[in-house]
Amino acid sequence: MGFAMETVNLLAVAFVVVIGLIVALATVLFLIDRFQTHDAIRRNYPVLGRFRHIFSTLGEFFRQYFFAMDREELPFNRAQREWIHRAGSGKGNTIAFGSTRNLNVTGTPIFVNAAFPPMDDEFAQSQPLVIGADTKHPFHASSFFNISGMSLGAISKPAVIALSKGAKEAGIWMNTGEGGLSDYHLKGGADIVFQIGTAKFGVRDDDGNLSDEKLRAVAAHHSVRMFEIKLAQGAKPGKGGILPGAKVTEEIAKIRGLSVGQDGISPNRHRDVNNWDELLDMVERIRTVTGKPVGIKTVMGAESAVGDLFDAITKRGAASAPDFITMDGGEGGTGAAPMPLIDLVGMSIREALPLLVDMRDQAGLKNRIRIVASGKLANPGDVAWALAAGADFVTSARGFMFALGCIQALKCNKNTCPTGITTHDPRFQKGLVVSDKYLKVAAYAKNLVKEVEVISHSVGVAEPRLLNRTHVRIMQGNGRSKQMSKLYPGAATAAE
Repeated sequence: MGFAMETVNLLAVAFVVVIGLIVALATVLFLIDRFQTHDAIRRNYPVLGRFRHIFSTLGEFFRQYFFAMDREELPFNRAQREWIHRAGSGKGNTIAFGSTRNLNVTGTPIFVNAAFPPMDDEFAQSQPLVIGADTKHPFHASSFFNISGMSLGAISKPAVIALSKGAKEAGIWMNTGEGGLSDYHLKGGADIVFQIGTAKFGVRDDDGNLSDEKLRAVAAHHSVRMFEIKLAQGAKPGKGGILPGAKVTEEIAKIRGLSVGQDGISPNRHRDVNNWDELLDMVERIRTVTGKPVGIKTVMGAESAVGDLFDAITKRGAASAPDFITMDGGEGGTGAAPMPLIDLVGMSIREALPLLVDMRDQAGLKNRIRIVASGKLANPGDVAWALAAGADFVTSARGFMFALGCIQALKCNKNTCPTGITTHDPRFQKGLVVSDKYLKVAAYAKNLVKEVEVISHSVGVAEPRLLNRTHVRIMQGNGRSKQMSKLYPGAATAAE
């Protein structure tokens, strides 16, 4: 009996202590909230006002996992992410009952199925396509689907290694992004596109100018197959790369030529390129020094500006042209960018790609310049649409991030990515196991190609490179679809 009473007394004391601590904490928070001046809600509703911030923070989580429908989320909805997850895991991608996609939304592509598609034994694989045929070291690109630019810095060391090994496994290329070339890019043995950003990381001298010596050193690596001059990217046209100082480790600082913890801010354009002629001069310089194909990456703002590029090429001759043009759409992603640029600047790839293809063809450069499409093209239907619109290749960054395990936490710029993809914190990087993730990268690429082949077969052609604009209808605002070859007639290659 005495032991029981003692226990009750201890519990009562503990209860009083806990209540006292809660009251004391609430009192302290009340006083802090009442006398602080930066938050009106907390000042007017001490303690209780703090729950607004908590619920606002958790709202993003609850919307993503509980409340949003499969097709509602942005930038990538659950249906898109789940397809990539299943493709990367090697799981079946068949679904039951019916589509959850609203096919009446303006701009939705509808593929035109053939009455008599090829038989199973009449299919064919896409053949390699040559880029830079007249260069000393032309690139025979095997796959029409490849990895877009993601720099070491924007993503982590294990992420780069997994992408490199996965790209090799799948027979696709990977783009270094503007952060320079590292041993991690080379580790997997994949074909590499070296991107030259406006800060020229990895190929600049002590004054920040383009260095021929460093270009030769990069080109000496057999794996480096092409060079891409980055003028702009879809998420932030008119703004250079932004690598927060929290992500600039000693290793990354050495590769980029920065100080540890220093923000990596690239100029908004190349200081030595003021017009199209000077850009073509740079293309020719890099091509001469390296002997490898050289292209440009940009975003379309106005047709006239891109038209001026083709006019400059016409005046100088086809030999002066870049070997490829990567067109990024305004819906493209990035690790860090101002919201107005992400939301409002740059033409969508859905509009820009057909326009670019038509201008190239009208200039008589179809066989000279390859077109690479980029900008939220991560699922089979998106890639098939781009090929039908006239792209020679499609690249994706975020699709491969999902294959690595990205959960769209939207923390790419904070060095706190919970999956280890965009952080340099060893605690989080431990979650990204290269031996597992590289296989998912390869499986995603292979399965996407396979399902684009399924689409191409359904419209009546033997392989994806034979897709053209007669094979796609685009939903219009009046609820009816219209053949893409009528909306953009310039590149139609087959009779209706």
